[in-house]
Order: sequence, then C-alpha cells, then structure tokens
Amino acid sequence: MSGAVNERARFGFSEGTRLEAGGRTGVIRTPHGDIRTPAFIPVGTKATVKTVTPEQVEELGADAVLANAYHLYLQPGPDIVDEAGGLGAFMNWQGPTFTDSGGFQVMSLGVGSKKVLSTEFAGTNRPDMQKDLQQEVREERLANVDEDGVTFRSHIDGSLHRFTPEVSMQVQHQLGADIIFAFDELTMLTNTRRYQEESLERTRLWAQRCVEEHVRLTQERSHRPYQALFGVLQGAQYEDLRRKAARDLASMDFDGFGIGGALEKENLGTIVGWVCEELPDDKPRHLLGISEPDDFFAAIRRGADTFDCVSPSRVARNAAVYSHDGRFNISGARFKRDWKPIEPECDCYTCSHYSRAYLHHLYKAKEQLFNTLCTIHNEHFTVGLVARIRQSIEDGRFDELEAEVLGRYYSGDKP
Repeated sequence: MSGAVNERARFGFSEGTRLEAGGRTGVIRTPHGDIRTPAFIPVGTKATVKTVTPEQVEELGADAVLANAYHLYLQPGPDIVDEAGGLGAFMNWQGPTFTDSGGFQVMSLGVGSKKVLSTEFAGTNRPDMQKDLQQEVREERLANVDEDGVTFRSHIDGSLHRFTPEVSMQVQHQLGADIIFAFDELTMLTNTRRYQEESLERTRLWAQRCVEEHVRLTQERSHRPYQALFGVLQGAQYEDLRRKAARDLASMDFDGFGIGGALEKENLGTIVGWVCEELPDDKPRHLLGISEPDDFFAAIRRGADTFDCVSPSRVARNAAVYSHDGRFNISGARFKRDWKPIEPECDCYTCSHYSRAYLHHLYKAKEQLFNTLCTIHNEHFTVGLVARIRQSIEDGRFDELEAEVLGRYYSGDKP
C-alpha cells in the first residue's frame, strides 16, 4: 500500500492565477509530465490522433492526448496495451495520457448523440417533442442500461459485450493512462426530468463502485504508475441536479472531475459555473467534448481546466480548416489559385510550408497527405487558442482577448 500512496503523490493540481468568475490557470502533475491549464487535449481515439504522428502532436504544442476505452477494448484489447507497457508506450507518446470510461460511446453509438446541442437544436427537451425523439432513440440504441451496467453490441461486428463500473476500471487500468474516468450513464436533453433523476442516482452508485475498484486495482497493480481517477458529473440542464452531482462526487475520493452530459450551447458557461461552485478548488475539472472558441471562453471563465474533442481532426479530414476569421472549407473552387497559407498569422508546419492552392489540389486528388496537413493545422490552432487564453489570464487581459478573438472569429468575414 505504501508504494501506491507514494505514486499517488506524483499526481496533483496547483492553482495559479484566478479570474473573478472562477476561472484559473494551473498545473496538473502526472507521472509522465505536467499539463499547463487551461489546456486542450487532442483526441487519439484508437491510440492515435488520426493521420498524424505523436511527434507531430508534440510539435504542435499539446501537453497530453486522450484515447477511448471503448474502442481500445474492442481493438486491439486492453491486455495488448497493458503488455506494451500502457497507452503511452504503446503509441510512442512520451507525455501524459487520458482515457475516457467508454460510457459515452457504449451508450451513444447508433443514437447520434452530441455533447453540446447547438442553438439550432435548443429546446428539443420540450415535452411536445420528447415522445417522437425518445422513440427514435429506442429504435436505434445499441445499448441497454440496467442498475448494474450496460449491455451493448460492438459497432465493428455486432458481438455482445457488457460494461459495468468494475469492468470499465479494469479496462482502463490495463490501458494505463495517467488520468481515467469513472463509468457514467450518458443522458440526453430528450430524456425526461424523472429519468434524469434516476440516471443521476445510478451514476452516483456507479461512481462509488468505480472508486472501490480503483483502490483495489491500484494496490494490485502497484508495479504501474498511479492513475488518477476523475468522477463524471451529469444532470443535463437542471441546476439542482448538476449541483447535487457535484456535491455527491466531491464527497468521494476522486482526484479530479469530468463535466459530462448533453447540454444546450447557450447554457454551457452557466452549467460549468454551477458545478465548479460546488467542487473543491484543489482538484482539476475536465469538460468532455468541447472545441469551439466561444465554448472555451465561456467554460474557462467559470472554472473548467481541460477539454477534449475529436472535432479539430474530424473536420480537417472533411476539408474544414480553422482561421482567426472563422472556419472555412478549403475544397472551394476559389482556393484553386490561392497561394497564401491557410492562416497567414499561423506558424504551424502546414502554414509554414504549403499554400491553400496545394491543399485544395491534395483534397481534389484524394491524397492522404491532405488529412495530415490539415489536421496538424487544426490541432495547432485549437491547442494554441487555449494556450493564448491561459496566457491572457496570467496577463490580466482575459476579457480583452475574448472580445478580440470572438469578435473576429464570428464576424462572418471568411478568408
């Protein structure tokens, strides 16, 4: 037990400069290095950030990466990753790593759930829309939830599997990430208030089981570095449920917290504020599945420390690239003879070496290099934006940077 205690001392969080509304800078310490916060964590779903090497991810400025327990459980299997020495060794990433619990994928694949419902979908929790939406979910859902866990079918071959809190902990301990997440039930805004209450209690009980199994596995696997366990907060758009979830999890022996669940975009900052007011200041908070500039500012202002999302790499593969003047699609004909880089102000590898015209050509020619170059740029843009926000807090100019960035990004004047 003493070895496990000593290893746990290698994980921690130190708060730096604080905003009046609750946002802060800080440093998360892990056995594989530090994460300066606020920070964006690129997603390497299957132990790879698609189309780029770990060395390229490091060069674009990322401190850590996040992989998905569900996908790695199905392929190649957590025992393979464990045999390799853990996620970082398996994928040749030297820095800190995260794995999510697999809960989101287990319960959302086949449903098309989103972490944040954009303003165009706001209001879909209205009673007059719930019946049709919930029927659609029941017809498409590949997972069945009970009090003990979730039974689901693989999206790869349709084989039947089961995750419980204990199984999720066992899988994540074998994957060996520095930061892992408790198993929780994904709910949607289309679920009724009553179901949200039932689900919240189920997630609370699962969280307790995760803590117990985590303690057992930490002692059993004392030859491995300590893995920090984060509890996951649900509660949809309800203030009392969100605050209750935060208080319940804060009373448990978690190393940090994840803010999960679907929410309406315009309420993101408010919800983050509710939970952060209830959570201890000496532990980090990770907002799951966020990557838009306005969401970063809203969440960081109210106390979120780290973020992850597949969007920067996913949209890159579909020809969408970020710039300070907004996101645009480089497959458009007007870029055929455009010799500027994606973003003239950007110092990423792609913008330092290639023109929009060349990238347009690669896309039209269906060359795989297109995916690599645009992913490098998009991840660099996103990681870099959050780093700028971090620096603005230190410099006392958060409000100024928010007005500057959002005013330009959402101005409608595309490159």
